[in-house]
Amino acid sequence: MDTDTRLSRIRALAQTEGKVMATALAHDLGVAVQTIRRDLRQLCAAGLLERIHGGAVLPSGVSNIGYGDRRALNRDIKIRIARRAAQLIPDNASLFLNIGTTTEAVAHALHAHRNLMVVTNNLNVANILASNASCDVVVAGGSLRRSDGGLVGDLAALAIDRFKVDFAVIGASAIDLSGDLLDFDPEEVRVSQQVIKAARATILVADSTKFTRKAPVKIASLAQVDHFVTDRVPSEALINSCADWGTRVALVSGI
Repeated sequence: MDTDTRLSRIRALAQTEGKVMATALAHDLGVAVQTIRRDLRQLCAAGLLERIHGGAVLPSGVSNIGYGDRRALNRDIKIRIARRAAQLIPDNASLFLNIGTTTEAVAHALHAHRNLMVVTNNLNVANILASNASCDVVVAGGSLRRSDGGLVGDLAALAIDRFKVDFAVIGASAIDLSGDLLDFDPEEVRVSQQVIKAARATILVADSTKFTRKAPVKIASLAQVDHFVTDRVPSEALINSCADWGTRVALVSGI
């Protein structure tokens, strides 16, 4: 396999999985690990990937990757996370679902729930839940972000301020190892912060690739979250911190 073909395959795998590991790539592509490491260095030098220990991830920083690409990342794990989060929500509950591909997966996972009232600033979530006849959907007004169907800004935050819901189900673009939840858009962050205030309990849904990404705007801390549903927490120290904060961590299988 020539270099250009390998680089294209590596990029495609990174887009699908969120990260790639040198040893696994060497096995899958039938080349030496040293060859893969050179490929990864080349892709990282071009700004197409970012190095992590043993591999690389999609780049992050001050701008997010495209929404379509985010939908494809770790899709199966997001579905498992969503199903586990849905188990935390009983029938006859009120909840908020914010912007994000994992919260959209939660909306799908709620299809069998009954007598829900769902407030959302995500047009995609509203459309998903529209098929559930026993679910009342309230869309929080705001400025439409065409890239992902999100409603953000002052109007969205003011609309949410009128509610007190049982659960807030939120996502995050990145999670710092200190436990800070991060995002890219200050307008979206303001809405997410209002959502947390408006809920009796907060459920964070985020896969473990969020620990390898960076984003510039702080939403909140894991200390403000009641339930964190993910596939892996990267350190024992953070698990212990969650226990100290009272944040219940639910791990789903990546298999």
